[in-house]
Amino acid sequence: MATAQAETTEQQRDREDERASGAQQRRHRIAVLALPGVPPFELGIPSRVFGSAQDSEGRPLYDVTVCTADGAPVLSDAGFTVQPAAGPEALAAADTVIVPPTHAMPELGDGGPLPPGITAAIARIRPGTRLVSICTGSYVLAAAGLLDGRPATTHWNLAPEFRRAYPEVKVDEDVLFVDDGDVLTSAGVAAGVDLCLHLIRRDHGTAVANRAARMCVVPPWRDGGQAQYIDRPVPEPTLASTTATRAWALEHLDEPLPLTRLAEHARMSLRSFTRRFRDEAGMTPVQWLTAQRLEMAKHLLETTDLPIDLVAHRSGFGTANSLRTHMRTAYGIPPATWRRTFNPHQDAAEPTA
Repeated sequence: MATAQAETTEQQRDREDERASGAQQRRHRIAVLALPGVPPFELGIPSRVFGSAQDSEGRPLYDVTVCTADGAPVLSDAGFTVQPAAGPEALAAADTVIVPPTHAMPELGDGGPLPPGITAAIARIRPGTRLVSICTGSYVLAAAGLLDGRPATTHWNLAPEFRRAYPEVKVDEDVLFVDDGDVLTSAGVAAGVDLCLHLIRRDHGTAVANRAARMCVVPPWRDGGQAQYIDRPVPEPTLASTTATRAWALEHLDEPLPLTRLAEHARMSLRSFTRRFRDEAGMTPVQWLTAQRLEMAKHLLETTDLPIDLVAHRSGFGTANSLRTHMRTAYGIPPATWRRTFNPHQDAAEPTA
């Protein structure tokens, strides 16, 4: 009996070791490709943001490696040299490859080819690897043919040039980032932070992303898109803003919020409110409300054991069926599956229609 008990204990230890080993293997590997002329701020975003992502026990969830196309140092656009931790072999081993911008390849603005060494390095990326660009890093992905036929974004000020240079890319300069599944692109500079937090949220849920955002002292989610930053040739001569109404709406998501009620709160006509809201938030009021309600629903699913119909009510969707429809449209999965993925300690049976 003692022998059997010892064998059982040993087997339990083996399983624990296997689980610990599996947890290490599951750590997501990110390679950040530093190219000549890289801006230091954008280069540092992935290491800072993904390096702040931890599980509930404080263990890091990502391994981030800065590499170059040939393993040699590169000169940043700030005048100092970046010493990489690895060469192109990091690209071959990565689960996600992130390409920050470069200010040393003006030929890409005319649709010119990548230097042969960079082309060879990118060719080492395994099929199925997640590809991400920050700001004008999108030029590198486009020049490599990796954005053809796909939706993408880049800095709003360069969108016309980008469109001319890469006509096969479906450019949207009004958004902060574009998630096209295995290829993601972000707008200028700080939008890279938004995209990295989005990836953490997609990989590990809202709670983990929010903790990472707090560690970086940045908002976990920014409203709107690049539209609010674009320099308009003829700005509207008004100081009216929808900011206060958006803040008020966030406190009343569980209530009906028709457009007329929002416009009344902002003390604007329906037409003026809709136009001003889109200028400031980069999306329509209905789109914005749906996005905020989805964020609220995800938070409740991940952090509480509330029944799904009550989650739907508190987030403003009214019914579990409505919440299920919106989550399937936005994320491809129903609320119960989201809860099992990001809140595995809760057992949730999805309500039937």
